Amino acid sequence: MSPDRVRQTPAEASSSPNGGRDVAGPGATQTALGRANSAANPPASRQPGSRTWLPTQPLLRHLLVAAGGLVVIYAITSSASSYHNFEIAQVGAYVVAIAGLTVLTGLNGQISLGHGALMGIGGYAGALIGLHSNLPLVAVLVLATVAAALAGVVIGLGAARLRGPYLAGATLALAVGLPNVVYRWPGELGGGTGLTIVQPTPPSFLGTNFDPQEWLAWISAICAVITLVVLANLIRSRYGRSFRAVRDDEIAASLAGIHVARTQILAFVVSAACAGLGGALFALSIGTVNPGSFPLSLSIALLAGMVIGGLGSLTGAIWGAILIVFLPQWATSLSNHFGLSKAISSNLAFGIYGLALVVAMLVAPGGIQGGVRRLGHGVRALRARSSTPASAGLNE
Repeated sequence: MSPDRVRQTPAEASSSPNGGRDVAGPGATQTALGRANSAANPPASRQPGSRTWLPTQPLLRHLLVAAGGLVVIYAITSSASSYHNFEIAQVGAYVVAIAGLTVLTGLNGQISLGHGALMGIGGYAGALIGLHSNLPLVAVLVLATVAAALAGVVIGLGAARLRGPYLAGATLALAVGLPNVVYRWPGELGGGTGLTIVQPTPPSFLGTNFDPQEWLAWISAICAVITLVVLANLIRSRYGRSFRAVRDDEIAASLAGIHVARTQILAFVVSAACAGLGGALFALSIGTVNPGSFPLSLSIALLAGMVIGGLGSLTGAIWGAILIVFLPQWATSLSNHFGLSKAISSNLAFGIYGLALVVAMLVAPGGIQGGVRRLGHGVRALRARSSTPASAGLNE
């Protein structure tokens, strides 16, 4: 045995978080601890003089950005048509779901192909609560979120024991099997027909002629902004640092004192709660919920949207949601323009998803948001180089 390796005794193996595997000696242990500490406490990426117009306190900065985003959304929805407001409402629902998936996959390293099913749990929970109670809309959305979070606890307990393709396969089975549960109880869940949802009416102070679709767009947008603010602060807390540490190296994270399984379950619960809220908002926007609203293709689209928008970036969730809503429409217009057959037209969107994933991995590994960030850094570098000769000339 190498002097740098230490074999655990059976008693130590039973209590070790590494499950009885060999652990490194002093030198390798220090290296592992260094990796875990650097992952749990990443260096500040802000350079001196950058974003001086924003507060340095994270919560205040996030609230300021959120307020600006709400102003932009108000301006867009006020001038948009009823159909475009319907699309904005769907974008808001997908932003919530993809943001939760970003926390799970981008920050914690767990791959899920079942988030469409978790959206379905939130959608059905919201529909059942709304149909059988007189609770306000806020309470219905909160309870739908809690229902999906509880499902996330159950799934997370099993997911904490799985890795890589085994975890992806387990969540894929969830996405495939959930529609069968709906068909087992057609009386309570509506079967293939589904359940009809009574959409909320705009408040009276907005006027009698206020567009109901614009009100739904506001609801989805406000929920999306709140979700992004909460997740942004969560990511910058000790929980977010633990997520990243477990993603980078589970053994190093456990050596640094992080409970790996508990951290993974927490990440799954947070992600499932976001998917449930997104599903409730999506069902609210279309006015119905049925098995066809949450197919397996939705789970794949959410994962593709997260990667193309920017893996690990909450802003990338916005790009991914826009892609999910508008790419099928662009694919349909493209197929009609070239006179493609119905079989090709129905699958063209998935082909474009695959092509976009390949292009994103080759050209912009950080997704759309990563490309935007690199472009911004390049512009700032060009400005710095162009201003350096002028300042040198003044000094001379």
